[in-house]
Amino acid sequence: MAKSTEVQNTEPEHPEPKQPLSRTPLYDVAVELKARMVPFAGWEMPVQFSGINKEHEAVRSQAGMFDISHMGKFILIGENLIETLQPLVPSDLSRLQPHQAQYTVLLSEQGGILDDIIFYYQGEDADTGCQRGVMIVNAATCSRDKAWISAQLEPTDITLEDLTKYQALIAVQGPEAVSKLQPLVSEDLQSIALFGHLNATIFGHPAFIARTGYTGEDGFEIMVDPSVAVQLWRSLLEAGVTPCGLGARDTLRLEAAMALYGQDLDISTTPLEAGLNWLIDWDSKEDFIGRSVLERQKAEGVSRRLVGLEMQGRHIARHGYPVKVRGEIVGEITSGTLSPTLGKAIALAYVPKDFARIGQSLDVEIRGKTYSASVVKRPFYRSTSRPQK
Repeated sequence: MAKSTEVQNTEPEHPEPKQPLSRTPLYDVAVELKARMVPFAGWEMPVQFSGINKEHEAVRSQAGMFDISHMGKFILIGENLIETLQPLVPSDLSRLQPHQAQYTVLLSEQGGILDDIIFYYQGEDADTGCQRGVMIVNAATCSRDKAWISAQLEPTDITLEDLTKYQALIAVQGPEAVSKLQPLVSEDLQSIALFGHLNATIFGHPAFIARTGYTGEDGFEIMVDPSVAVQLWRSLLEAGVTPCGLGARDTLRLEAAMALYGQDLDISTTPLEAGLNWLIDWDSKEDFIGRSVLERQKAEGVSRRLVGLEMQGRHIARHGYPVKVRGEIVGEITSGTLSPTLGKAIALAYVPKDFARIGQSLDVEIRGKTYSASVVKRPFYRSTSRPQK
């Protein structure tokens, strides 16, 4: 029988309507500033305002601000919160003192990364004896994280409150972040250590301020009520802080070799493959989800590693491009850009461990042609003004 040339319709007869994109409390402000808006993880977000390179440079040399209200925001409360959360992550949360935070990962039983998160420990309430913490998760995995964490917490007394759509989150990043933000905050920002945080007051309203960020520069992430966020954004704008979008956020984080979940990290990668060994507290932790798999991988050695690449020339290696050695595909680019700060094309890629040495020469296939690259030390850029932890 001859093959039919008719294209088969694989669409359902009655497709479900697409869910409308969510909008952050700062959406109208972004539109007012003529930001270019794009869909991202179910949200309508600004990808750029004045231009990616200009916004990137503002963060590296002065101060920029980002609307990151799309990030998942959970409040966790319970008598034995830290003890209960310990099995969920490979990092030892018992080391945290009040007002300290830990970057870590949620793992599957197979050791794969479900998400990378930051947990902020706020301490114990003197009256109730309950411990309290804030957890920030990725927007694309927020619903899945919430369901997974809630399932792990059953049947404990720990409560999880999802504030994602009820609180705004603004990141102020750059060497001038302190001087630009301080006049608007009642508390002393210099008293906050790197990865520290505190409950503060902005315009007479409560605010949660953390000295964390995703750019490689000094800066803060501020969680406030939506109305306060709009006022804060406008005040920072008047103070000369540059509005920045997702485009600059991506180039900044890549220069600092900060992983992006869904590209550099996912459920098929483990912390050992991703170079996140430092998150695993083997000796001080008891059992945690995925430990046995990671112990076996540690003993046997990983088969692949995430490496930093510097392209020879200005050819940009994009996500999904093949990495080759002597014409054979051995890996894949996970993130890549032309670094505005360094003026070089840089990338992250997973390659076999035998080709993960610093100085190793590799090829990247770009639109059918191969271009030379070499494995370099990460991060590609390191700020000299960022405080030490």
